[in-house]
Amino acid sequence: MVNQTYTTDVLVVGGGTGGTAAAIQAARRGAKTILVSEFSWLGGMLTSAGVSAPDGNELEAFQTGLWGAFLQELRHRQPGGLDNSWVSFFSYDPRIGAEIFADWVQELPNLHWISGQVPVEVFRQGDLITGVRFSDFTVTAKIILDATELGDLLALAEIPYRWGWELQSEWGEPSAPVTFDSFTQRYPVQAPTWVVIMQDFGEAIAPEIPAAPNENPSLFIGAWDGYGAEKFLNYGRLPGGRFMINWPICGNDYGEGLGRLINSELSRREFFQECRWHSQNFARFIQNQLGRRYGLAEQLFPSSSTAFALHPYYRESRRLVGLTTVREQDILPVAGGSVASIFNDAAKDVCLGVGVGVGEASRREASRREASRREAIAFGNYANDHHYPGVQFPLQPKSLRWGGRWTGTPFTIPYNCLIPAATDGLLVCEKNISVSHIANGATRLQPVVMGIGQAAGMAAAMCVELNCQPRDLAVRVLQAALLQDHRARAAIFPLFNLPPNHSDWLHWQLYYLDNPQAYPASGNCPSWDKSYDSAFDKILIRESHCFQGILHRLDQQKYRFTITTPAENQGQTWQLVTLRSHINEQLQTCPHDQLITVWGRQNHVGNWLLVEHLDEVQK
Repeated sequence: MVNQTYTTDVLVVGGGTGGTAAAIQAARRGAKTILVSEFSWLGGMLTSAGVSAPDGNELEAFQTGLWGAFLQELRHRQPGGLDNSWVSFFSYDPRIGAEIFADWVQELPNLHWISGQVPVEVFRQGDLITGVRFSDFTVTAKIILDATELGDLLALAEIPYRWGWELQSEWGEPSAPVTFDSFTQRYPVQAPTWVVIMQDFGEAIAPEIPAAPNENPSLFIGAWDGYGAEKFLNYGRLPGGRFMINWPICGNDYGEGLGRLINSELSRREFFQECRWHSQNFARFIQNQLGRRYGLAEQLFPSSSTAFALHPYYRESRRLVGLTTVREQDILPVAGGSVASIFNDAAKDVCLGVGVGVGEASRREASRREASRREAIAFGNYANDHHYPGVQFPLQPKSLRWGGRWTGTPFTIPYNCLIPAATDGLLVCEKNISVSHIANGATRLQPVVMGIGQAAGMAAAMCVELNCQPRDLAVRVLQAALLQDHRARAAIFPLFNLPPNHSDWLHWQLYYLDNPQAYPASGNCPSWDKSYDSAFDKILIRESHCFQGILHRLDQQKYRFTITTPAENQGQTWQLVTLRSHINEQLQTCPHDQLITVWGRQNHVGNWLLVEHLDEVQK
């Protein structure tokens, strides 16, 4: 392989969440694809970074595309199910996630995966990116995707990018700072976390966790105050008595010298070492406080220290200067509504300072103005969440009550934020999209990035088919392809009450593509058949348990349930929650102190009963 040159249709550099999804989608579409990853596991945040308790897009209606397919496969392969933690509805052994992605890649003969390599040089002809050199080989491709965790191709290709904060004067973001100060200087981006997995050894005595060189136990004092040790551990509980340690409060977020991540390879490695030591010392602190029942997990990750993830969990990256920039306003709910606007009237960066002349920028902007207001290709719903060790940074709220619990306002990701303002031959598909520092707190989550990756992979393959550049690909054609993909059709618009297995799903998605001004502020379709049944429903009910009891309405969208039968659970009180739209509607209309019968699954660490079916209630 030394000095070899590969020629392909699509090259994906980076095997994280977005890159893996992009490569799979491009190859499934028929493009000859090469995926080059740094690590032996694919999946990034979902696997090799150890965050196997993902956040966001948890509602049934939002489980579409490759994200929905991944959850379905996890349900099939994970013994004991996914209801293990309280931070997420889906926690799993990261080895199983890695197996799923590896299997999906290996079943595609036109997808060549090369691991253990990082980019060292980008080739370009004028404004066109043509290839990437790695240490042992070079790849030339028609379309190249930057799926690196830190936007490394952007730097190598000298494509304009952002790193750090934007002031409120930039785009009028309500949560942005008015001036730069010592805080914005200390934390130019959000802090990463080096996830470590701990194990409950039960009656056995766990090996002592040694101290790392930068040990300072005082940093961790008060980590689980207000929660208690048991709830703290169960935050990211995994199957098999394991615990994902990814804790923001006096925990293992690490933000010392964040600029080192992009300064040089040497400074990045220095940061890595300190970050990993910090997590080791936090695990040691947990063991010292809670006892030798808890130790480092064994034989988990494919490395010499198998309890530690293969790399840090990055929350932020270099961020592309793209044709469109997602700002905080684009992720907040519309006035009086439960969704963000799909009219992405976002900041356009093609005018000045990014290598495009004013006249050319104006021409491109004029031809794109109408289309840019309808260009959604993925969506997310997570609350805007920022991590700065020791600092609580206030953000505009975007949470809402739904299904008996808190969730987040759904928002869309526009296609143009994947495209460089003045460079062809390249798309981005990780946390490196064109997004403000503030809005990145919501766009960075695993399901969103997987959706972005799927869309980028589809776009790349279609550009090869049509012999065009990403900026010239008709977004409506891309959207239709995503909606009608034969393996993992992906929703374009978030609709609370339209699950992907519903017969009207495609109709309403296409309707709002053609009539975006009709998209409802409530996020609910105005008319649909609530009486549908499907094989998926029957599977969910078959995997559930039946409970009868009294429903107590404590508040708007806040329910308690006292079990009367079965006898072994009699008198127990649980929170009722659901991820299903028709169950959400039923719960909203159930009278207080009503006897009801539900089918669902108990989550003992979250003390909730996840309802999959609710018998019709006589009012």
